[in-house]
Amino acid sequence: MTMGLTITKPIHFRRGGRSQKVIEEGVAKNVPELGRVPRISRLMALAIHMDDLIRRGEVTCYAELARLAHVTRARVTQVMLMINLAPDIQEEILHLPRTKGGRDPIREKMIRPIASMPKWRRQREMWRGLRNGRYIPC
Repeated sequence: MTMGLTITKPIHFRRGGRSQKVIEEGVAKNVPELGRVPRISRLMALAIHMDDLIRRGEVTCYAELARLAHVTRARVTQVMLMINLAPDIQEEILHLPRTKGGRDPIREKMIRPIASMPKWRRQREMWRGLRNGRYIPC
């Protein structure tokens, strides 16, 4: 009895002359990055999206957002607090590097004290401290 052997290898096809398909060995050029988008980045994007829904009048209040998202009004308020962050901090959060494994280095709970600060200068100081590993939990 013979057993089959299957070898799996990524290949990429490109068009050759006369519409022929040519196999290029190696990994395709558009391979997505490994890892996952940090949860805080996804929550920041969600907060921006929900704020946009409210500004355009598609949703009237946080209670309606909570019903649509199947979460509590308190949770919507927590997420929406991130809108109070300075624009440059929001941008940095949206572009955090992917997490390769384990816990995300920056979590939402760490961001809440920063977002509750009314002065952007103080927010930026706190954000720099958090990024540099000087986070002190409340």
